[in-house]
Amino acid sequence: MNSKKILILGSSNTDMTIKSAVLPVPGQTVTDGLFYMGPGGKGANQAVAAARLGGDAKLVCKVGKDIFGDNAVNHYREEGLDVSGVLRSDLPSGIALINVDAKGENCIAVAPGANTDITEAEIDSIAEEIRAAAILLLQLEIPLPAVMRAAKIAHEAGVKVVLNPAPYRPLPDEIFRYVDLFIPNETELAAFSGMPVESQETALAAAHAMVEKGVKEIIVTLGSKGSLITDGVSVRPVPSFKVQAVDTTAAGDTYCGALCVALSEGKPLEEAALFASKASSLSVTKAGAQASMPYRKEIVL
Repeated sequence: MNSKKILILGSSNTDMTIKSAVLPVPGQTVTDGLFYMGPGGKGANQAVAAARLGGDAKLVCKVGKDIFGDNAVNHYREEGLDVSGVLRSDLPSGIALINVDAKGENCIAVAPGANTDITEAEIDSIAEEIRAAAILLLQLEIPLPAVMRAAKIAHEAGVKVVLNPAPYRPLPDEIFRYVDLFIPNETELAAFSGMPVESQETALAAAHAMVEKGVKEIIVTLGSKGSLITDGVSVRPVPSFKVQAVDTTAAGDTYCGALCVALSEGKPLEEAALFASKASSLSVTKAGAQASMPYRKEIVL
């Protein structure tokens, strides 16, 4: 692998959160809230995680021509990301409005805005950049045709395609022929395979079904229980690191970004998964999404 470039194609949001004693019901105004705002979106989260861990990361996303888009680009640049692939849309930047009560229950309304505006033609315009990458990291918060097109371009060029299928949505079987590494959680693997995932044995059977569709390798993330690496024939468990969890937001995104950094450095998959597990465990010890993501100097194995 001559290139170490990780190209992350995905979403960019601004999260606006109000924490209050109770969640408002229709017609009610709750006035005791504490407001904070921060960057989000699965694509941006994974890109920031990769950059903080020393990866040569480039984010391709789409934001509006508004203050939220301006702030996002400035933030990504400050995080050390290559932002030359950030596109602008006439639609507003993606926004998530989040209400959280004293018990941690929440309700969320998302206006994806510019995230819905990424086209296949725009993916074609960056085809050479995709082909020059070592790894293409994808999720499912942008239009599926753009995801499919990018995966196909990368696959045909021999670029490693990593797909984190979140948030869940049905996918055509065609995309799995382009995927080298599939990173679902238990629920997502069960949904895509049509089989229950309740143990190593059932995970292996479900993974075998995905390999039959074309996926080469799978990492099933299990939260505090670690992860499983499988090629549909054998299973290798990867342990978690025991920590006091404060906030699990973006732990999965941290895992994906960290994994791609380790793979871009030539580490074998099992070693890369352990590195990712460590990074993810550190992220849950702090509040917030990108704010909680660790730096490379914090990763001690």
